[in-house]
Parts: sequence; structure tokens; C-alpha cells
Amino acid sequence: MNNKTLSRFIGLFCWLALASFAQAADQQEPDKRAEYIRSHYAKYEYQIPMRDGKKLFTSVYIPYDKSTKYPMMMQRTPYRVAPYGTDKYKTKLGPSEIFEKEGFIFVFQDVRGKFMSEGEYVNMRPQDANDKGGKAVDDATDTYDTIDWLVKHIPNNNGKVGMWGTSYPGYYTSVAAINSHKALKAISPQAPIADWFFDDFHRNGAFSTPMAFIFFDKFDKQREGQFPYWPEGMKSTTPDGYDFFRNLGPLSNVNKNYFHGERPFWNELTEHPNYDEYWQARNLLPHLNDVKPATLIVGGWYDTEDLYGPLATYQKMSKGNKKDNIHIIMGPWYHGQWNAADGSHMGEAQFGFNTSEWFQEHILLPFFKHNLKDAKTDELAKATIFETGANRWREFDTWPPKQGKDVTLYMGANEKLLDHKESKGGFSDYISDPNKPVPHSANTSRGWDRPYMAEDQRFTARRPDVLVFNSEVASEDQTIAGAIDLNLWVSTSQSAADFVVKLVDVFPGMDESSNEVDKETGNRHELVRWGIMRGRFRNSMSTPEPFEPNKPTLVKFELLDVLHTIKRGHKLQIQVQSSMFPFMDINPQKYIDNIFNAKPEDFVKAEHKLYHSKEYPSSIAFKVIGH
Repeated sequence: MNNKTLSRFIGLFCWLALASFAQAADQQEPDKRAEYIRSHYAKYEYQIPMRDGKKLFTSVYIPYDKSTKYPMMMQRTPYRVAPYGTDKYKTKLGPSEIFEKEGFIFVFQDVRGKFMSEGEYVNMRPQDANDKGGKAVDDATDTYDTIDWLVKHIPNNNGKVGMWGTSYPGYYTSVAAINSHKALKAISPQAPIADWFFDDFHRNGAFSTPMAFIFFDKFDKQREGQFPYWPEGMKSTTPDGYDFFRNLGPLSNVNKNYFHGERPFWNELTEHPNYDEYWQARNLLPHLNDVKPATLIVGGWYDTEDLYGPLATYQKMSKGNKKDNIHIIMGPWYHGQWNAADGSHMGEAQFGFNTSEWFQEHILLPFFKHNLKDAKTDELAKATIFETGANRWREFDTWPPKQGKDVTLYMGANEKLLDHKESKGGFSDYISDPNKPVPHSANTSRGWDRPYMAEDQRFTARRPDVLVFNSEVASEDQTIAGAIDLNLWVSTSQSAADFVVKLVDVFPGMDESSNEVDKETGNRHELVRWGIMRGRFRNSMSTPEPFEPNKPTLVKFELLDVLHTIKRGHKLQIQVQSSMFPFMDINPQKYIDNIFNAKPEDFVKAEHKLYHSKEYPSSIAFKVIGH
């Protein structure tokens, strides 16, 4: 593949990635919805001044009906608030159409330094303005200043403001809770970025090359002044991400062949491979101790971009808050699927009904009506969680639930998951070859896609570089709730290694109701959750260390939360491997201080062993709850 072809390939990737992030301005909805908005709302545009004198571009849609005062629903975004011009209207204002018919004042703002707003843009800007005082600014002060201006200048508002947003706009929604304005009464951070070393681009220190590479091609491209359009990205001619990123070679080739040092945040990211002060300053979680607005955190069990963010945000807010005002809902969704797309399925996983529509009607709209309009609504549970496998919503007083039975299973010989440690010494081994990494999906994809999060895993179970451990067939339903703790005793013939663990639900071959072969799902190996640990970070994310070759070493980490039922007749399966390509970058397997500087000769084969003995018992542990 020549450079011209590769460049074209990158461009299509960039366009697809940004399309998944683009907000309502760039999405075409049915004509009737657009007509309703055009005939029921008047649009205005403002340049709202911040405390340092910079002005932020803001679009405001105000209902024509003046018979009542309206609360404001605001979204701050780095993805542009287009279309620009008071005669050009969005085709979607609220999180769903029912919000527009309910009636709110809708506010959309380009954040500082993006598109039509003035100032300098900083990715995950450290929230330190309160410590500096004076005219110091950050994302929290910009939000405060915007709300303060809106409640004083927008006609017919009732003095109450709500915020919502998904992904990066979800981060800006969380930020609004820091020293929040008194008019901000309700927020819904949806798949919010919390700490970029652990969500989005990093996973326990491993790096998601396609996400960062595709996203930052356009998003991190520098421009001077204000622009109403996205910068042009590179072009593409192939959808085969596995082939493209394997041919890309070491990550140093990104700047050498494509970015040429012209993506500032990419440069910073590659200069800080460890969880150092640079990343710690961009961790939003320590700032979420005293959240005054009512909060509804939203996340998706199948969100490949950011499952960590909503779970970590909920834990921090609910534990650090004096008021009992923090709620969470986790549904069977990919990134943002809860906003508009059909939530009855995700890839090959089926849920039986439109869970997205249910959420919008029964959870999100009532939440904002109650807090912004004083509407009488049913009390919202602290945690509303979708139980995959059983395909039903459940309510809890807290998440994860406190009650339950602790279960530990041990990996053993002959591909078994056991309820006891093996008495004999033993191990399972495999060869990990950086030149032939385990694919993250059986499908041809760009490397950053959605369906693989619930994909059939038989394609990996049958590879020689993937270990498989099966439980006995379940005699009754078993519901796993919360995180899955992993204790892996491993060794490597080299000095570096990654370890990927998957929790898989293995379906029976027969249809129980008909006692016939199930042609649709028979023996399906459905992925429930996966996680990765870059072995260099096994003891510290800030201070990496190599493995001592061939020495049994404990690697501990967790798979992020699930609420999943392994049904009667199914089996629980654990798969262990050392690559998840191209979604995760390839570990050279030779210890390098900074993997972003690795050379081709650093990528070497390694023999990895997973021990299952009385002395070195590898195990998984989780909580099982009742029905």
C-alpha cells in the first residue's frame, strides 16, 4: 500500500469517527421534526463574554409560545453548534423529540477555542482557575459565566438551567458541577470523559491506536481564528483497519508519515506514556466532591469508547457528595445509542424492545421535568441498570449492589474453570507473535467500531494464542453484578507483555423449548466484558517496570462492571490472550521506556504462561445477586 492510498484510508476513518461524535447540528432527522422546530422556536445567536474578555459563540432556540416561562437546556460542545446563521435551524434540539414538544429554551455553545468561539482550546483543560483566582479561566468558569449571562439576558426563562451531553460534551456537563452556578439545577453527563489515561485512549496503560489516530487527525488540527466548518482530513480507500495498522508499524511512524508533528495533543500524548503529573492534572474526578445539581449519569454496557467514564464518575460523585442527588442508568447501548438509535439490539445481541426510547420517555425527560419544571414524577431510583442475558431493567439503592454472594473461580488444566484451587502444579502457555496479533473482531473494520462488544468469540477461542477456560453447564440462572476481579499468575520469556481477559457467555447448542439444534444462537460465544492490562503497569501506573523473564508474577486488574445473567444451560467462559488488534496497540514484548518510541526490531515473539496451581492460583472473582 503506497502513501497516497494510506492517506486516503486515514481520511475516511477520520470522517467516520467524527461523524459518530458529531452533535445534533450535523444529523438529519425526519422532515416533520425539522418542521416542528422551525415553526415552534425562534433562533438567536450571541457572543457571550467570559471573565477574561473572550467571547463564546452561543445559539439559543426560544419557544414562540410565551404563555409560560421556560427552563433552559444547555449543551457545550467542541464539535460545533452548526448550522450557523439565525435563519438556519437544527433539525434536532433535545436529547429526543419529546423534549422539543415538552418545551424548553435550548442553548448550544462552541467551547473556548473551537469553531466560532474565541480563545485557546486545551484538551481536558486542568480545572485550576479557582485556585488561581482573578480572571483565570477553565471549563468550569466558562460554564458559570455562560449561565450567569443567560439567566440575565434570555427572555422568558424561569431561572433554571439543565445540561446534558455525550462523550466530550458529557465531560463539559460534568465540569459544570464544579463550583456550579445556583441556577444550574440538573445535569446529565452521558458517557463523560473522566480521566483520559483510563478511558477513551488508554486502557490500563494500553493505547487505542485507531481511536486516537482517527479522532485527532481532524480534532487536533490547528487553525487560527474562528471557523464554521471542520478542517479537511486525509482520504481513504480501504476499510481494512487490521491490515492498515499492521502496515503502519511502530507508533513513531504516525508523526513520521502522517501528522508530521502538527497535532499538538498527539505529541503530548506520546511524550507522556505513563500516568504522570501531566495526566493527573487532567483527571476530572478529584474535582467532583461537592455536586449540587441533581445528576443523572448515563452509560452503555457496550460502549467501546468510554465505559470507564460513567462508572467512575458515579462512584466519585455518589461517595463525595453530601446530598442524595446522584443517579445512574446503565443500558445495553453503544456510545450514544440511548439518544436516538434503536436500542432493541447491539450488533448480534438482542434485547427484545427499544431500550433507548424507553429511557428517553421514562427516565431522562421526567428527570429534567422534575428538576427544571417542578413536575410531579415517579421517584427515580439511585441506579437503574439493564440486566443483559435476562434482558430487563432493574433498580438498586446503589451501584454495585451491596448484597450478594462472593464467588471465586480458578483456572485449571484441560480448559476448566473450577471452584477450588488445583492441588498439582501446572500452567497453560501460548506464543504471542506481534506480527500476527489476535484480531479484536472477526469482521473487517476500521479498528474503531461498535458491534464487536457483543460479538461471537468462537473466532478467537479456536486460535492457538488464546487460552480458554470453561465452567460447568449452569444448572440455574446466575446473575453477576459489579466488577470482575482478576488475579493472574503469569510469566513471559521476554521482558514485557499485555494480558487481555474476556468474560464470555456460551450458549447451549440445543433450543430447550423444542429440543432441537438452535440454528440462530446454538453454541454462540457472546462477549460480555473484556479488559486489558499492560504488564509494565501491574504495580503502578506511574512507575512502569519490566518482567523478569520466566519468573511467575502476579498481575491483578479488574474487568469493568457488568449486570449479566448466565442462564440455565449456558456456560461461563474466560479467554486469555495478549493482543486485541487493531483496537489496542501491539506491545513490542521487549521492554522499552516509551513504547511510542519503539523500533521494528523491538517487536519480538514471546512465550507466555498462565499458571494454575496451588502455589500460583490464577482466578476470577465476582458477586452474584438474587432475582
